[in-house]
Amino acid sequence: MKVFLAGIIQGSIKEPRIHPQDWREPVRRAIERHCPRAEVYCHYQAHPDSIRYELPEIIATLEDGNRRAAEADVVVAYLPEASMGTGLEMYLGKSAGAVVVTITPMAANWVVRAYSDRILSDLDALERFLSMMHKRFEVAKGPAQLNAVVVQIDPDTGKAG
Repeated sequence: MKVFLAGIIQGSIKEPRIHPQDWREPVRRAIERHCPRAEVYCHYQAHPDSIRYELPEIIATLEDGNRRAAEADVVVAYLPEASMGTGLEMYLGKSAGAVVVTITPMAANWVVRAYSDRILSDLDALERFLSMMHKRFEVAKGPAQLNAVVVQIDPDTGKAG
């Protein structure tokens, strides 16, 4: 299962600086703890100095992140406030069939509502959500292991959405 970590980096800051990125490691650890086979990709960790990039490296970096979001099985988006890049990654992931889990206080935001399969209020809510996943499934035999997150089943088709 490929997981793409999406989240605010520069947001609406006018100067070339970024928002705190201290949410990324706790999110990664929570996913790895509850979904040990997940391949978690963090675009910021791959490009920690991207705020200093110039064109055409900016475009190449954005396009690489967009491609990875579209190829993910799950997009976990962290939005303490609006972020154009994260909104785009959510849209691309959702459009390609990924499950989008969004951590945000902006539950009324249209982009959040339209492209999220699950909206969680904070990092503690993510931890609770992931820790409860194993209780939603019955294991036929052998050790229980969560390899994927199914958020919603379409009652007409029986397919995960």
